[in-house]
Amino acid sequence: MNTEKVTNHIVNWLKDYANKAGVKGFVIGVSGGIDSAVTSTLCARTGLEVLCLEMPIHQAPSQVNRALNHMEWLQKNYSNVNMTKVNLTPVFESFLAAVPDVSNEEDRFMSLANTRARLRMSSLYYFAALKSLLVAGTGNKVEDFGVGFYTKYGDGGVDLSPIADLMKSEVYALAEHMGVHQEIIDAAPTDGLWGDDRTDEDQIGASYDELEWAMHHLEKQDHNDELSVRQTEVLRIYNKLHNANLHKMIPIPVCEIPASLKNHV
Repeated sequence: MNTEKVTNHIVNWLKDYANKAGVKGFVIGVSGGIDSAVTSTLCARTGLEVLCLEMPIHQAPSQVNRALNHMEWLQKNYSNVNMTKVNLTPVFESFLAAVPDVSNEEDRFMSLANTRARLRMSSLYYFAALKSLLVAGTGNKVEDFGVGFYTKYGDGGVDLSPIADLMKSEVYALAEHMGVHQEIIDAAPTDGLWGDDRTDEDQIGASYDELEWAMHHLEKQDHNDELSVRQTEVLRIYNKLHNANLHKMIPIPVCEIPASLKNHV
């Protein structure tokens, strides 16, 4: 991949889209992870207004520090970047106090993890409407179109997706090219929705390199390769998640009413 040409292509695409939409720029949630770091840097390179939000909800200090360090680096290098910290922990706690307890703790934890993502989405759109900005998504191709590893109407609720056609390895390549902090590049990917140190790999059961392999393998016409035990397991994980999360990747189903029923008197 030609990282310079890909970077310029995305930056020009962002700039053109924003200009056609008649908005001032972009708002991005910065988590301290690689995807949001790359997306925010690409947006910064447009020269348009960029607002970076850090939205902690019982966040690990290491994640918060990486996010703040990245936003400070952006401001140092790009005069069009501003940053705001919105502490959503009290909002999350108020929601938690308002909803009834449930007996199944596992389901409750999953639901609350998704609630965190949706609170952040609401915050992003608050600032987007306030300042005439577009919400820039941070999902990569493996997450958005492979295993659907994102929250519907949470981090999946965006106006445009600059890096959604890039594999995770390609996102890392752009990070290196644009000078993103090494601490972000070295950090284990995590969605930060659980209030602990679990990584994406812990949740998925496979690394992003393995998931990329699965995507490439399934795109091939010839599937006669002899697979190892681990490769077979990775394909099982990939297919299971892809099928379970397919509802996130396709347009919302619409019940179409036959004209004969509508026109019936």
